[in-house]
Amino acid sequence: MKKLILFALAAGLAGVTAANAADPAPAKPRQVCIRTTDINSMSYPDNRTILFKMNGGPVKTWRNELPRECPGLKFEQGIAWQIWGGEVCSNMQVFYVLRRGTPCMLGTFVPADQPRQDGWAPPEKK
Repeated sequence: MKKLILFALAAGLAGVTAANAADPAPAKPRQVCIRTTDINSMSYPDNRTILFKMNGGPVKTWRNELPRECPGLKFEQGIAWQIWGGEVCSNMQVFYVLRRGTPCMLGTFVPADQPRQDGWAPPEKK
């Protein structure tokens, strides 16, 4: 009886392992860091997006896709943040909306000419 139970457990674990191996983990977005001295200007087209216009380099404008809406970002048109090491990286930088103090976090950096990765679109204006 013990052998039957152990065999059933082993078969069950093998099935779980095989199922997990068949479903590969989704690819993680590439970690992008930009030097703050290379940022020429920033704009805030909506509460989920920051555009970083660069002084030079292969990408002229980076778009940061915030992981969630940041209330007041578009209206206030500015952020405050503390920078260590002279660069900001995808999904690692906290910032605060000016005049509100709302804490938010940067998301994924992608070249601005690429479609959004997260499928989010700003609400339609009525």
